[in-house]
Parts: sequence; C-alpha cells; structure tokens
Amino acid sequence: MTTTHAPDALPAQYTLDHLDHLESEAIHIFREVAGEFERPVILFSGGKDSVVMVHLALKAFAPAALPFALLHVDTGHNFPEVLDYRDATVERLGVRLVVAHVQDYIDDGRLRERPDGTRNPLQTVPLLDAIEAGKFDAVFGGGRRDEEKARAKERVFSLRDSFGAWDPRRQRPELWDLYNGKHAPGEHVRVFPLSNWTELDVWRYIEREGIALPDLYYAHEREVFARDGMWLSAGEWGGPKETETVETRQVRYRTVGDMSCTGAVDSEATDVAGVILELAASRLTERGATRADDRMSEAAMEDRKKQGYF
Repeated sequence: MTTTHAPDALPAQYTLDHLDHLESEAIHIFREVAGEFERPVILFSGGKDSVVMVHLALKAFAPAALPFALLHVDTGHNFPEVLDYRDATVERLGVRLVVAHVQDYIDDGRLRERPDGTRNPLQTVPLLDAIEAGKFDAVFGGGRRDEEKARAKERVFSLRDSFGAWDPRRQRPELWDLYNGKHAPGEHVRVFPLSNWTELDVWRYIEREGIALPDLYYAHEREVFARDGMWLSAGEWGGPKETETVETRQVRYRTVGDMSCTGAVDSEATDVAGVILELAASRLTERGATRADDRMSEAAMEDRKKQGYF
C-alpha cells in the first residue's frame, strides 16, 4: 500500500496574504495600462480610494516617478480639508494636476445649477471635456464593486464610447486577469484597480501602509444638520433650510464628495484602528449610508454612468 504525503507548506516569505494579493493585482493593472495605452491619467480627489490608488501607482513604478498625470473635477462645493490635502500631495509628489471646474461651466452657461443645490451630477460634462482636451485614452478610477450595484457589474477595463457613455452590453470578459484595452479613436477606457477591494480592505491597507488621509475621515466635532437620515454640513451650496436645525456632533466621513450630498456618520473612531472596528460591525455600504445622489432613483448610479460619470 502506497502512502501519499501532503506537500510541505511553503515558507511564509513565499506566500501572499489577502492584502498582498489585492496589492499585487492592482500593481499588475497599473503596469498593464502603462504598456497598452499612450496617455493614462488618474482621477484624484484627495478621497481615500484615490489616495490608495496613487500609493499603489507609486509602488508599481518605483523608484521611477509617477508616469501619469492626475485629474480632478472640482464641483466648487468640495470640502476645504480635502482640497488642501490634494494640493499638498501634488506638491509633494511633483506631479501634474489637471483640474476641471464645474463653476466655470455654470458661469458661462454650459451648465445650470440644480434646484436641490447638488453639483455631483454636473461633473460629467467637465470630466468628459477634460478627457478629450488631454487626449487621455485610459482613466483610472477608484470605484469598487462593493460600493453600489451598477459598479458591481463593471469590468476592470470598462470601455467608454466616443460620447464617454458606458454600455453594460459592451463589457468584455476578463478571464485569467487578461485585460483588453482595444478601443477605437475617440473612445477611452476607464480602469478600476480597486474593483475587487472592499471598504474594509482599503482601510486595512491604509493601516498596514501607514497612509495619511484628510482629517475628516476620523471622528471630529462639526456643525451638521439632519436631512433624509444623513448629517450634512452647512455650506455655500444652500444648506440648511429654515426648518433644519444646525447642531454640533462628533462625526466622521466614510466617503467625500460634493458637500451638498455627502453625509457624515456619528462616530467615535479617532484613528484607523477605530474606523476598522466600526466598519467590521457595519451592514451598510459607504454610498448607501452617506450619499444622497445615489438615492435619487433605484438606478441613479447606472444612469449617470451611461452618461459618462465616474
């Protein structure tokens, strides 16, 4: 009788943990794009996902400098702390930042303010114009499949037509992590290196890598008011209404965007470890809990993506 023995376990230095696998996949995607495309750009708002993207891109090409420019669509209602962080990061890295301003489009009549004051849906036209003006053929975004159901069915390489629109029926298979970047003149590809990450993965990676973030991601006192089950910050965008009461609460932000539609959550998490503990017990996605623009309809995100949104 022949006895078979289980193979010896590989030494720890030859194995990858969960975060190592995600990091390796993202770095592979960055390098694949650098090899397939002529003018890639990274969407960088100063939010946690874009910060992690830039960190991964730096790792992918170290010790060389970051080979991509950064692109941000400024709604004019962004959190000042996040814009300060964005500018400090750009100066520290010595990279080129392209900023498209929604306010410019409102001033010259190409866009009109919405009755509800939110400018998040107004970002699409400035974004597409910036992509066309910069002749960017690949655009890195920080979208993750756990955020929202429309993003859950998007591929890592997401083809956009000459109008910047996303068609779910044109999604290409990505078997064995093989990515097809072929596109016609005028088209471009959105690339999502964090597709397979979760919010908890992002924070655990931030903890492991010691990545600094804007302070509003951690618990702090802020004047807020309640609207539609969320705590919104008062600002130039028009909030609060006469019937809405401003109060000081200890809150933090799970995601950052336009102040008019990004809600805070009550929190005691003053550091990364505290945030991780809170997320481990949470049953709501960050967008479901804190983004008013995703509550406009059941298909709000998918409708915006079909028009060219992030």
